[in-house]
Amino acid sequence: QLQVVESGGGLVQPGGSLRLSCATARFPLDHYAIGWFRQAPGKEREGVSCISGSGGGADYTANYTDSVKGRFTISRDNAKNTIYLEMNDLKPEDTGVYYCAIRVADYSCSTYTLADFGAWGQGTQVTVSS
Repeated sequence: QLQVVESGGGLVQPGGSLRLSCATARFPLDHYAIGWFRQAPGKEREGVSCISGSGGGADYTANYTDSVKGRFTISRDNAKNTIYLEMNDLKPEDTGVYYCAIRVADYSCSTYTLADFGAWGQGTQVTVSS
């Protein structure tokens, strides 16, 4: 079963930082667009950030939902087959389970439609609280 694995979550105070990782040893991630999503208690899963894949033949591009722009950074380390989400200046509203997934629709980050993504991981909990 194709699945990625998230790690790096934890409890952090407001204003703190965390770095999440998304990895797999089963297949190369560089071709694929990778999305980060989060789900807060009682809320729907929402897209947070996405980085495009090399399969589209263009340079990698990244996008972010408005609420995290300027605070979160998505990046790739192809040598480690890992995608990172660096999260700074964390706020209580960033609390939730964070998931990464492979975009199966294409190599872009044109939408965060959940059905366009697959190989979902189990998620990692991020709690921002004083």
